[in-house]
Parts: sequence; C-alpha cells; structure tokens
Amino acid sequence: MTDSFRAKSTLKIGSQSYAYYSLKVLEPKFPIARLPYSYKILLENLLRHEDGVNVTRADIEALAGADLKKLPQKEIAFMPARVVLQDFTGVPCVVDLAAMRDAMKALGGDPKKINPRCPAELVIDHSVMVDHYGTKDAFELNARLEFQRNKERYAFLRWGQEAFDNFKVVPPDTGIVHQVNIEYLARVVFERDGVLYPDSCFGTDSHTTMVNGIGVLGWGVGGIEAEAAMLGEASSMLIPEVIGVRLTGKLAEGATATDLVLTVTELLRKRGVVEKFVEFFGPGLASLPVADRCTIGNMAPEYGATCGIFPIDQETLSYLRLTGRSEEQVARVEAYAKAQGLWWTPDAPEAEYTDVLHLDLGSIQPSLAGPKRPQDRVLLSGVQGNFRKAFEAEQKLRPSKGPATVTNRGRTFQLKDGAVVIAAITSCTNTSNPAVLIGAGLLARKAREKGLSVQPWVKTSLAPGSKVVTAYLEKAGLMADLEAVGFNLVGYGCTTCIGNSGPLDEPISQAINEHQLSVAAVLSGNRNFEGRIHQDVRMNYLASPPLVVAYAFAGTVDIDLSKDPLGTGKDGRPVYLKDLWPSQKEIQETIARSLSSEMFKQSYGEVFKGDERWRSISVAKSETYPWDARSTYIQNPPYFVGMTKTPPKIQPIRGARCLALLGDSITTDHISPAGEIKPDGPAGKYLLAHGVQKADFNSFGSRRGNHEVMMRGTFANTRIKNALTPGVEGGVSRHIDGGVGPVEPIYDVAMKYKSEGVPLVVLAGKEYGTGSSRDWAAKGTLLLGVKAVIAESFERIHRSNLVGMGVLPLTFTGGQNASALGLDGTEVFDIEGLARGVREVTVKARKADGKTVSFQAAVRINTPREWDYYEHGGVLPYVLRDLAA
Repeated sequence: MTDSFRAKSTLKIGSQSYAYYSLKVLEPKFPIARLPYSYKILLENLLRHEDGVNVTRADIEALAGADLKKLPQKEIAFMPARVVLQDFTGVPCVVDLAAMRDAMKALGGDPKKINPRCPAELVIDHSVMVDHYGTKDAFELNARLEFQRNKERYAFLRWGQEAFDNFKVVPPDTGIVHQVNIEYLARVVFERDGVLYPDSCFGTDSHTTMVNGIGVLGWGVGGIEAEAAMLGEASSMLIPEVIGVRLTGKLAEGATATDLVLTVTELLRKRGVVEKFVEFFGPGLASLPVADRCTIGNMAPEYGATCGIFPIDQETLSYLRLTGRSEEQVARVEAYAKAQGLWWTPDAPEAEYTDVLHLDLGSIQPSLAGPKRPQDRVLLSGVQGNFRKAFEAEQKLRPSKGPATVTNRGRTFQLKDGAVVIAAITSCTNTSNPAVLIGAGLLARKAREKGLSVQPWVKTSLAPGSKVVTAYLEKAGLMADLEAVGFNLVGYGCTTCIGNSGPLDEPISQAINEHQLSVAAVLSGNRNFEGRIHQDVRMNYLASPPLVVAYAFAGTVDIDLSKDPLGTGKDGRPVYLKDLWPSQKEIQETIARSLSSEMFKQSYGEVFKGDERWRSISVAKSETYPWDARSTYIQNPPYFVGMTKTPPKIQPIRGARCLALLGDSITTDHISPAGEIKPDGPAGKYLLAHGVQKADFNSFGSRRGNHEVMMRGTFANTRIKNALTPGVEGGVSRHIDGGVGPVEPIYDVAMKYKSEGVPLVVLAGKEYGTGSSRDWAAKGTLLLGVKAVIAESFERIHRSNLVGMGVLPLTFTGGQNASALGLDGTEVFDIEGLARGVREVTVKARKADGKTVSFQAAVRINTPREWDYYEHGGVLPYVLRDLAA
C-alpha cells in the first residue's frame, strides 16, 4: 500500500459511471466484513477526507483494525454529508451566518462567500401550539396564531432562504423535521460531482436518529457543532462502542411498533448504551418494515445511544420507491450499498460487536411507558396499578382534595384523579408509521359505529409529521371517523410532544389546581418527563396512536383496558378494547388501497414554497441582513466586534475573578437558558424595558436568536448552587473588589466585571457540562466574559463547544480540586504559560491576605484544529478569516 489509502474506484450503474472510495482498499489486512455497518460509514468518511493532518492513515487503521471488545481511547474526525435543523435550534445558527456576512463585509471581503458548505435544510416545526382543538377550523386557527407570534423569526428565516446558497427552509405547517427527513430530504447515498458516498447528517435535534431507520448515520448535535459542519469543519469523536441487538421472529397480532420501541428503550436503558452506537441486525429484520425501524431509530436518545441504526436492504428500497424517490436514486442506493458491503440479506455474515443483546419480536406485548420516564415501560394490563402506585407517592407531597364538579363547553361532569385530560396523536415517532395511524383511524371508526364518545374533559388532537398522513387518512375515509370523535387536525408540527400542548380549558385547569388532582396525558410521543407535556399534568404516558384514542374514550388511566370496558355502546352493552382493535390484516389491506407514491410526490412537489402566509412575508433581497434594533427575537451577536484579518497572539489570562464556584454534575440545563422567562429576572426585565408584555414573553427557546435575552438567562437555573452564595440557590453570584458584594443575578455581576475590564473564570467539579449538547451553554459563557473553565472533568461535547467559542477548558491535575486547594472563589486568578500545543499551564490564585495558591492545570484542547479555533477566538472567526483570505 502507499502512504495514503485515499484512492478512487469506479462503479458503473446502468450506462453511468461514478467514482467512490472503496473500503476494499483496506483488505486483506483489515477484513471489512467483520465490521459493524456504522463503522463502515465512519471508515468511508475517513477515507474520503484523508489529508494527512486532520485525517491520517493512522486514524483509518485504528478504526479498520479496532477490537470492539477493547477499543482504544482514540478520537477520529467525522464530516456529515449534510445538516438538518429545526426552527428553535436552527435560528441561532442562521443568525450567526448572517453576522458572519456583516463581519466579512467589514473585513473588506465578499459577504456572498458566507454560505453553508454542505446542504443545510431547516424545517419549521417547533412553533405551532394546540390553542384550538376538536373543531374543523382548529388547524387554520392554530396556524394563524403561530404566524402572529413568530412573524419576526419567520421573516428572518424567509430572508435566509433567499440570501444563502446551499440552504433551504421547509415552511411552517408542512411537517416535522425528522419525518420530512426520512420521507423527502434523506438521500441514503449522495452523488456530488460524480462521486458517490453514504448520506449522513447532523441535526440540531436529538431525534435526528430517526433517519437511522433507512440506513443513514446521523445524530443530534448542539448548534455550535452544527454550524461548524455547515461551514465545512469536521467533528471529533471517540471511536464508539457498538452494541448489537439481534432481532428474531416477527410482531404478534395486536403488537405495534410503539410497543416494540418502548420495549427496546427499556432493554437498552438497563444495558447502558450512553455515548455508544446501537445497531440492529438478525433474521427479524426481514419482517420489520422501514416505518417500524424509523420508530426505533427515533427513540435512540431515550435509550441513551448516539444512534440506533439499521442496514440498507430490500425493505429500504421499497420505502424509497413508496416515498417518491426516483428509480435512478434507488438504483444508486442499491448498487453502492452492495459494492461497499452495506447491503443486508438474511444470509449475510453477522458483524462483530462490543456486546450483543437478543430480542424476539414475537415476545412484544401492548405497552405504555410512564408516568415520568420513557424507559419505564408498563404492560397495558399494568397501567392501572402503575398509576395507583405513582398516585400514592404523590399524596405524600401534594394530597388530592378529591373529585371536582366541572362545567365546561355546556357539559357538567366529575373530574377525578387519574383523568386523561390530554389525548394526543402527536410526534414523528409514531405519525411517520402508517400502520399505527391507520390502526387509530379504524379503532375510531369501530367506536363511532358502537356509539362511544370521547369523555368531555379530554383535550384531543391530531398533529401528523407530514401532509401525507392526512392524505391517506382521507383516502381511507378514516379522517371523518377521527374528526367525529374529536381528533381533528390541529397542525403539522411537534405540538404536544415538546410541550406545545396549549392551554387546557380554564374550568378544567382551575379544578385540577384547586383540588390538587393528579391527572394524566396519553400521547404518541417520545418523551414524558414531569412538567414537559403540560404544567397541570403530573402523569404522562407514552402509547401507540390506537391506545391514545382508546384512552380518550375511557377518560382515565385508573382502568385496566385489557379487561375493563371503555364505555357503553348505543345498544346498552359494554364495549371492550378487543371489540375495537383492528387486525393486522385490516390495517395492511387499508394501507394497500389508501397509500401511494403519488401522495408523497404531490405533498413534497413544492415543499419549499410554503402556503400563502409564508409567501406573503415581505423580505429585503439583500446580501446582508437588515438588523432591526427594536427586535427582541433577532439581534446581531457580538462575536466579531473588533475582529482583525489576522488573529492576535494567545495571551495569558491575568487578574481574573471567579463568576461561579460550582460542584459536580453541572449539566448544560443548569448553564443554558431554557423554559419560562421570569419577569423579575434579567431577561424578563430586558423584555419589559423593550415594550414586551409578560403575556408575550414566549420562551427562551423561541428567543435563541437574540443574544441579549440568552446571555441574561445563562447560569440562571433556579436549582444551580454557587459556593460564592452559600445557602442561596439560583443564578446568582457576588461581585468581589476589595470586599464581598451582595448577592445579585449572575448576569448583573458579570456585567460589572465587564465594565471594569476584568476577565472571568468558572470553577467546577466532575462531569461539567453533562447532558444535552446545548450551544447556548457555551455561547452564554463566552458572552458573560468567561475566559476559562477549570473543572475536575468535562463532558465531551460541552468541552468541544467551549473550544468552539474560544473559551479555554482546563482540568485540575493529580486528583486536586477547588476544595482540596482551599479555593473559595474570592481569589484573583492568573493563568500563565498558555501557548499553542501546551499540555499544562500554571494557575496562580491570589487570596485577599496576599497568599498565593499555585497549581498545574491540564489544557483540554485536544487536536491541532481545536488549537486553530482557540487561537482565532472560536470556530466562527476561524472560518471567517479563512474565507476572507
């Protein structure tokens, strides 16, 4: 072999010849067939990007020859083929691109050079709320409100759609990003300039893993990683362990993909797969439709894995044809997959894995998960007992005052503990799967025929992940049945699954709170954490769409639906779930006559154009964005203020003060702004001062495009504990200058230091930055003036994000920590010896009495490219200077 593996091979498909990077160049030294499917994707990525610097021959050999039972702690680079975004997390990415255009212009360069270097597609799905329900016009009313609330954000994205190359926006009221991804955006195999390579993607949403179901490697990342990928920068990752799940048998009558994924989630949570890849294989794949595979891939975050991937096979090709992909594209996928050893057949040799779990599909039983975690699966027959146990625990903290008599919408009824007040067919997890949607419709039809009605306290909703769903439900005649029992269309978006469930009717909400009732939601979503679905609802159960409809009829989770009747029919007889449940034969026959490839082609034919509301948004056709100083949603971030064409030399950090002295396991939820904006906090005061009424505050998530709001919410979590303010919880600190100041919001303290020109540090314990990869946890840290974080250990992604924003991550050495060194946060810190490539620096902490504590800290900048980022002040300035040059 030569010094480089990087050589193109030729693949002929029909009359067309393509180039590709064949994994066979590694044989016979490295037997490729033994590798997991996901490793082959990573390996091709390394081969294609090998440059001797960021990707080396040693990297390729380390992965190709990896012993999956004993993996090296080695980092490799990964460059996704594309990036997908949703509007909450995507807006700040586009804001940063717009700011880079301004900065490029200020440097004398061409703003039009700033564009995503790989395809970037944003789907607006996180903003619609279920304000209206149960009526024919619910969708139209909700869509109208959505546009009123988000007009500034949508105008900005509309500008981005016009201004940037390689960037597309799927407008509101179209679908959910992950469902649109599998049904339309995913290529499975990319073709670019005559070169074929595997489709792969980063997404700014944890459930990006849904695309794993069609053989595309992808997972959720934070905004900084996504922006870096959009700008052509690779991501660094440890060679992952791969847990194989061997599937056998097939689903029994009455079992659904939802029951299967809840069982998989429980199984893998018990095994422990955090930061691991999960790969599904075995003879059971032959009976598992792609829609079911995508449901399993979707919930990878819930079982803790980076991804949950399936190989490409004949089922994949059938799905691509069904969803309207061209025969040319299908042929490319098949030929490439076979040439690269990515094609699965029942007799294919099985790969090696770090560990293998076994699951018989025939063992899957009807299940729900709840009441507070997606991994807490409970059999349908056990839901009543599960609720009663949880209710008993609730009584110790919040005793119920018993049933309430409620009059609402012209009906009077008793509202009790266990009442189902929300029944939502929601989330791409399940609405992407025709079998469970058709099943829900058939159940509604049978219930309607028997004269059952949904209970009057239940807020019902249908929010599919794409317009194809309503098309086939209407073709099957089932939309009328669902509407007749209250499941009217409320929107095409995430809705209840992400907590956009909208208000409960006031009499119901009032009764719940006055009587301290423990009520429930039943939803076909993927997460059910306490407080996520609705602030009035304490018990949340994940279920298949047919079970969502069934519980709407029952009106309570304090029931055993495996044996108790849902209600009484018009003939006076009890109606049981078994009387309504459709058979697999009924479901498949309905799908066969109702779902067609033409529906997908029609739905996605002009998907980027949007409706009249979207097209009527007036935007300036300009290279740079016309920032509005009055906007409280979109502002030009200050990352490039005073930027020069060449970066300044790395300087020591001197005279720094400690903004926060924190303990172990500080998560990105502690650091990053999230949830409700309180009127008495810095962010709320900012909005009030800018004429925004409290009712219009919206959430931190909707205001991620305004750094002024977000930096005011950084470190503002009500549960964070700063040792500088002992006995006081929340986002507070003290200003220290010749004395210890009063307890103040951490933002106010940071701004005092900033006005004095004083740099800041944060001291922390173990596992700093664990949790979701939230970009504002790093962005907010930088904007508060923090130059370095010194911790006992970092979570991998947050450490990377700090470097990506130009913040120095350091770790204590030799088992030391702030407490052992006698640091209390009142010291003045100097960090000396900082230069490119150094492994350690000296930190000197001067105390008020003149004594100095000196210690060594390890520099956690791990690669040459990370040093490039740090030298330039972050990944965005680095790329900007590179393009300007």
